[in-house]
Amino acid sequence: MEKFKFLGLSEKTLPAIAKKGFTEPSPIQELTIPFLLDKDQDLIAQAQTGTGKTAAFALPILEKIERSSQPQVLILVPTRELAIQVAKEIHSLQGNRGLQIKPIYGGTAITKQFDQLKYGIDIIVGTPGRVLDLLSRKKMNLNHISHAVLDEADEMLNMGFIDDVEEILKQTNTHKRTLLFSATMPPEIIRIAKKYMHKYAVLSVKQQQITTDLTDQFYYRLKEQEKLEVLCRLMDIEKEFYGLVFCRTRGDVDKLTTSLIERGYAADGMHGEITQKLREKVLSKFRQKKINILVATDVAARGMDIPELTHVVNYAMTQHPEAYVHRIGRTGRAGKQGTAISFVTNSDLKALHMVERYTKDSIRQQNIPKVRDIIRYKKARIRDRIHDISESRLDDSFMKMADELLEKNDANKIVAAILQQHYHKDLDKSLYKEIQPVSQETRSKSFRKNKRPHHTGKRVWQNKHPFAKKAVKIYA
Repeated sequence: MEKFKFLGLSEKTLPAIAKKGFTEPSPIQELTIPFLLDKDQDLIAQAQTGTGKTAAFALPILEKIERSSQPQVLILVPTRELAIQVAKEIHSLQGNRGLQIKPIYGGTAITKQFDQLKYGIDIIVGTPGRVLDLLSRKKMNLNHISHAVLDEADEMLNMGFIDDVEEILKQTNTHKRTLLFSATMPPEIIRIAKKYMHKYAVLSVKQQQITTDLTDQFYYRLKEQEKLEVLCRLMDIEKEFYGLVFCRTRGDVDKLTTSLIERGYAADGMHGEITQKLREKVLSKFRQKKINILVATDVAARGMDIPELTHVVNYAMTQHPEAYVHRIGRTGRAGKQGTAISFVTNSDLKALHMVERYTKDSIRQQNIPKVRDIIRYKKARIRDRIHDISESRLDDSFMKMADELLEKNDANKIVAAILQQHYHKDLDKSLYKEIQPVSQETRSKSFRKNKRPHHTGKRVWQNKHPFAKKAVKIYA
């Protein structure tokens, strides 16, 4: 806690941080928190996904606001799952301040949000579409906000929300402080900063190693309707599978989880719509290995640290390289080898190439395991299991039964009968459907270097805190 205290946070905030189990600030928090507390400027902060960006802007904002009848903070995010997650995270950080923090997003009754706004929301965490809808209906007033935050700004750009974001910013007061958080800095983001921000600073942390040598990466070429079959095959051939399976939407999570459970796998699912209580229950089962498969969306998996994961499966290939890196970074930790597998359909090839260019690495294609391969792997594990049991101390009563059986029966038939009785279903070939292989794609071994846009400007302020390593540039 001393490091958080040194950043300038008050005694009112520190207990909430301690309750969440945070012990040290992340690099982006080390830079952002003292800057937002000490300076009165707009800010662009660049850091990879999953580096603690929410706390980086939420903690200083919480220090500066009090309960009010009017919205004081607007945080725009690209998805409703993220709106729910960010709102929950800020609520857990506020301690006993009593602030009203609500997610505002589409796909839910707008009349309920009318009532929430009428009662008073201090911090609105909203998606651009729903916020703009409420503004057009004159149900939301942003004339008094002190902070406007664009979280995952590059994601909003990719999803086509930038026009909505600009329209929303036009309806806010001119004296607010604008904070923009993004993993990348495409030119469109810089254009918005110059148009809607005053004198602003740019903070960025050194990008961590993009991928780890401890993570083996490969992909399967397949059709959309073959994904479930292939997932079951890869789990069946692995001696140990303790993995996180990423889907695109909460509907996909629910559907896949149900299918896996129906097939007898120990699986559960998690997405942004489940309650915090249920989320904690699912995570507890997964950490205790009562289930070995967790199906989740990117948003639901944020902030989740499971150090012993053996596999990460991109059941739905992400369209954004940063998200891919964040996903696979959950395995191959603490000196242990991990495996990252991506399911790639024809429509995913462009995304795959983008990932390769971004990581400057080639992801190899693997052949989908054939039915005969799966049966061979299973037989080998059965033999190993029986051998291990036979090497352990056996109960005398079972040894006596074995002697009695062998006196009157052929030993081979006895063993075959026991194997058939116990492993018939495991070795049933009809459980698997035949899959026609997709032809190997001709791949280029050369990748363009990922040249990120960079800024030039006069360095005029240096963060003097001992945990901050980077200088900050101020722009007019």
